[in-house]
Amino acid sequence: MPGLTSESDVLAMVPVSPESEKQPLVNYPLRHGLKSAIHRLSFSWACGNTLRVSVFRKPPSEKADGDGEAGGTVVEVKLSNSGDEEVDAARWRRMAYTSVTPFALLQSRKHSLSAASRMSLDIPPYKAEWWEHVIEYSKEISSLLTDRKPPPKSIIEDPKSVVNAIAAPMCLKAAWELLEIFYVDKQSQSWIPERLLDWLADYNSLFSGTLPTIHSKLVDFQQELVGVQVVEEDPNYWDAMSSALAVGWLETVVKLLRLHGSYRFDQLSSRETENGLVEAVAVLISKMPRMRPSLREDNLGECYQTKPDFMKAWEKWRTQISKLDCSSYWLQCDHRQTREGLKNLIQILLGNPTVLSNATFNWMELFISHFLYIRPFTAGLESMHNSAQKCMQVKPVSISHKLFGLILGILGENTEVVLAECSRSFGPWMMVHAVELLTAGSTHAEILLHEEHSKLGGVSIEELHRLIYAQVLSSHALTWQIAPIYLTSCIKQGIGLLENLLYKQPVQHSQILLKSIEICRLYELDTINSNIMRIAGVHHWKHGRKGSGVFWLQQARDEFRLNRIAKQLFDFVGKSVSDEGFKQWEGLIELLGSESRTAGGLEFLNKYRDFRRSLLQVHGATPTDAARNAAEALVSLMKNPSTPQRFWLPLLYDSLKLLMWQERPLVNVSQTQFLLNKLQELSMARLRPDFVEADLPSDALSSVRLALATNLGRAILEE
Repeated sequence: MPGLTSESDVLAMVPVSPESEKQPLVNYPLRHGLKSAIHRLSFSWACGNTLRVSVFRKPPSEKADGDGEAGGTVVEVKLSNSGDEEVDAARWRRMAYTSVTPFALLQSRKHSLSAASRMSLDIPPYKAEWWEHVIEYSKEISSLLTDRKPPPKSIIEDPKSVVNAIAAPMCLKAAWELLEIFYVDKQSQSWIPERLLDWLADYNSLFSGTLPTIHSKLVDFQQELVGVQVVEEDPNYWDAMSSALAVGWLETVVKLLRLHGSYRFDQLSSRETENGLVEAVAVLISKMPRMRPSLREDNLGECYQTKPDFMKAWEKWRTQISKLDCSSYWLQCDHRQTREGLKNLIQILLGNPTVLSNATFNWMELFISHFLYIRPFTAGLESMHNSAQKCMQVKPVSISHKLFGLILGILGENTEVVLAECSRSFGPWMMVHAVELLTAGSTHAEILLHEEHSKLGGVSIEELHRLIYAQVLSSHALTWQIAPIYLTSCIKQGIGLLENLLYKQPVQHSQILLKSIEICRLYELDTINSNIMRIAGVHHWKHGRKGSGVFWLQQARDEFRLNRIAKQLFDFVGKSVSDEGFKQWEGLIELLGSESRTAGGLEFLNKYRDFRRSLLQVHGATPTDAARNAAEALVSLMKNPSTPQRFWLPLLYDSLKLLMWQERPLVNVSQTQFLLNKLQELSMARLRPDFVEADLPSDALSSVRLALATNLGRAILEE
């Protein structure tokens, strides 16, 4: 492919796509190392997503002396959407393989429950015990998305460590947990706000790349905290605590409060009132009522499982905060930053909308803070969606994260938006496996996904996404083996596409061929199995691997092609017994076997092979018994209906020494007459125009007739 010349030894490849105007372009440098100007470029695909670029220099003129530089170089460039992909190729293949077992098990359970409900006229599976299987499936898939090991914990805890070191989270897992929270986990329906709080604590760092977040603020403050001597005089100290408290990270806030200078032993006596206020706020924060069954490790708060108990504790806690806010001890606190900072924290606890808005950076954080301090009794997706819309008006974002669109689709109960966001942002893998979560928790989603559409070829949206994912798996040499699991779950078009997939696999590779046969047997695709083995047999035969070709044709029970092979062998073995060419085909004849059902008309070749072996052993010093056995084999072969007529004369001609045995006749009168009749039939057949003459001497027929006549006379005299 011609390209522009360049004096630099570094080229840059810029991918061009319709989304180029919306997303920043990614450059892939090509360090080709050529000093001369580039004359021509050539592109070809290497393994995986690697592009091979051949860079050629301009050919030097014949008159010019060579400069010793090579005529070109080859550079391989690994292409990707970005320099730090969340899921690389190896990780994606690992996800594809590990998610097969949970998916297949869930499909098996679905079929079992569906059959049981049809027989008992029971309620649909997803309204009974089906959701229990789905939640188990969801937990297994979620565990597969958590294989990044966190950094090792330090033995001695750093008192100034604000943000704990954890494994880098994944957007894919964050999206999966959102679907699990709202569609599957019915046990947490009463405390969804708390689940969202935990979710934001786990995945707030995902938004830090494109948006300002509380997590990024805490990370920056932790780096700054190392060099701060008096933290209570640093405005960032109070801002960090306000932001952390706004989203319910209570343990972080309490830990930062305990870094206050009034806790130092040398200042306890002089700052007793100030320390008391700090400790009072810390205790109130640590005693915050939480509407949830239990807390995570190291989390603070007091859990309440029933709404009446939670409401009673909430009112009591709010009363204590209000009393502290009106306390006279604030007048005795001389440290202005402490007094203002603690007052700001109390306003957050009391649910001041302005303070909460100032402490958060995006609508999602403000949304969580409203759940905690303004509307702790919020229930229902409609009220949650309305609250999210209001928070978006207060805290709009210039660049929307892909998880935000998914959250809004879920809160708005818009299945189409949820499907679109999953497909656009997370790809076919997410669509195939997340559909089970959507259909388990939403009747509307189940109807939408299972409804057949004529525009889609009569398939449902669920089946369509499975077909798309199976196509993705089929396009890679390392994942095509698991595509049949998803294709067989597609009732309409799955089996047909599975046939195409198996037929496209190369039959010259034994491992791939055996895998294809195993898949056919697993799914009882007998016809496809036979066709694949037939194709393999023909391929091997055409490429000179005669034995492998015959073996696979036998496995396919291809009578027609085995008979054609036998006909070809007839052309080679129908020569005299001394012909060395027979040894070339002897092993193949043995491989063909003698079972007429699987080897067509090849029974004769096996008997002919045995006869020629016995005939080669007959010589002058051979005992008469061995020669008689060879003669019996001749007569048996001539009587066999599978013996072609064209072989009669070669058989008799090769057996002249048996017919003219000196010691005694080896063939009796009736056998000799039978052979003469065969010879007469052959003479009549030679008059037909389609008769094929054997490659024998011209006097072969007369020699055989004379030998039979002589043997007949000797046999009559002996009898």
